[in-house]
Amino acid sequence: MQVLALAAVLLLSLIMIPFGMPGTLVMFAAAICYTLLVPNGGIGWLSVGVVGVLMAIAEGLEWTLSARFAKRYGGSRRAGWGAVLGGMVGAFMGVPVPIVGSIVGAFAGAFVGALVFEMSAGSGGGTATRVAWGALLGRVTAAAIKIAIGFVMAIWLMAAALTKAFS
Repeated sequence: MQVLALAAVLLLSLIMIPFGMPGTLVMFAAAICYTLLVPNGGIGWLSVGVVGVLMAIAEGLEWTLSARFAKRYGGSRRAGWGAVLGGMVGAFMGVPVPIVGSIVGAFAGAFVGALVFEMSAGSGGGTATRVAWGALLGRVTAAAIKIAIGFVMAIWLMAAALTKAFS
């Protein structure tokens, strides 16, 4: 029964990730709760630690890749910050729109943030637009990587839980 509850939480967490919600954090919290609440240790602290490291990597990449791509496309440090801040503001502003609002908001926010901040640094429209496209590509890449890491986390946790349940 506990394994089914864990599976349900992991599935919900995986669904949360593409919508800009903290699905990897929910998985990490579920791993801790499962280990503390299930008799005989649940999945073990090694699995909790591995999942915690994966969560930190996923969250770090989500917030840094748009800035790195903006710089790769010729942007200033200012454009990188614009991409990060714009992505956060866009995700927050998009929340009222059902289902896809936070996704579109984060992507559009990274683009607009990089564009505005690069233009405020004195770059022309063509350069700023190229930098903004780089920031958008970085945000999309980060989302894809975070989803992939989420799948790895879910598989790891289910394998650990099933191994303990059937041993």
